[in-house]
Amino acid sequence: MIDFDRLDKTIHEKARLSIMTLLASRAVWSFQELKAELGMSDGNLITHLRTLMAAGFVEEKKDDTGTRPRTTYGLNEEGRKRFKEYLEVLESIVRAMRPPA
Repeated sequence: MIDFDRLDKTIHEKARLSIMTLLASRAVWSFQELKAELGMSDGNLITHLRTLMAAGFVEEKKDDTGTRPRTTYGLNEEGRKRFKEYLEVLESIVRAMRPPA
């Protein structure tokens, strides 16, 4: 039996799942790169990033050394662990729906 309660509700929301997927694909993404890739507004993106940061999944770094400030985001260890667990639940759902060979 599939335990749907194991699907992390913080990650499961479509926009946050998209963000987590991108962040899992490489070490660091700038705010502007995430915004362009996801087609989100500044306000919508920062709201979802703050939710993921509050959950302890994402780290934010600010670099003010250049001519323009640059903010980057990446998954921390807990975020990688929780995203992996989330994917494992999805994989169990897919396996459960496949007909026996």
